[in-house]
Amino acid sequence: MAFHQGQSLADAVREATAVLADAGVPSPRVDAELLADHLLGVGLGRLRAMLLGDSPAPEGYAELVSERAGRVPLQHITGVAYFRHLELRVGPGVFVPRPETESVVQLVIDHVAGMAHPKVVDLGTGSGAIAGSIAQEVPGAEVHAVEYSPFAHAWATRNLKPLGVTLIQGDLRDALPEHNGTFDVVVSNPPYIPAEAIPTEPEVALHDPPEALYGGGADGMELPTAAAASAARLLKSGGYFVMEHAEVQAAWIATMLKRTGRWSNVTTHLDLNGKERATSALLAETVPDE
Repeated sequence: MAFHQGQSLADAVREATAVLADAGVPSPRVDAELLADHLLGVGLGRLRAMLLGDSPAPEGYAELVSERAGRVPLQHITGVAYFRHLELRVGPGVFVPRPETESVVQLVIDHVAGMAHPKVVDLGTGSGAIAGSIAQEVPGAEVHAVEYSPFAHAWATRNLKPLGVTLIQGDLRDALPEHNGTFDVVVSNPPYIPAEAIPTEPEVALHDPPEALYGGGADGMELPTAAAASAARLLKSGGYFVMEHAEVQAAWIATMLKRTGRWSNVTTHLDLNGKERATSALLAETVPDE
């Protein structure tokens, strides 16, 4: 990007949009505006008003645009990811939350409506997006979260501490044994990408941590299967489990839950793009530990 002294904000954003479009960035105009606002801190509404005038481009803008053109995630450059009503701190070492996961949060909120003090746990919380949203949007909820990666745990700590979420560093496969049979809801967005299915987006393939992407095994189902097993251990009888997954895994997960004989009301849910994004079920019965 050929930034020059005294260039107007409008010209700089227009040029940045072209640079990002040439680099294959999916939303070049929006990203160009968000990078400018990251430096100016005026909010998008005010920024767009400034684009109609002769405001100068902010110092350092060309460098940020160059980073984004190199397909560094926008959220890593700005340090912020927006999710539902939250502004989450993110960076290298943590999975950047996706908009489609917001619908998974809504399933939980709808299920606990009317409960005075629902007890909820998010297995594999990453940045804390799911757990934090539930804590913020469900007054009276007791929210727990589990994260294995020390890097992601550090980001989650920063995001969840102000929201009163109880966060532990641990493995979703065996975490929270002292809470067995006590949760009303278990929610999880575990790693689920098959081993050979390398993401096509450079932002994901090169910058999201592999441990947050790949689910284990050739089909990517090792960790989703483990999350379901932990949900059966942690939930009260009749408790609600909902898990995000890839569209192609929906039928497999529904069949897996039904075959265990532990789950009822197995339901597949579509995201805002009409893709089979999540599966929910109710724990039909509890089996005492042997």
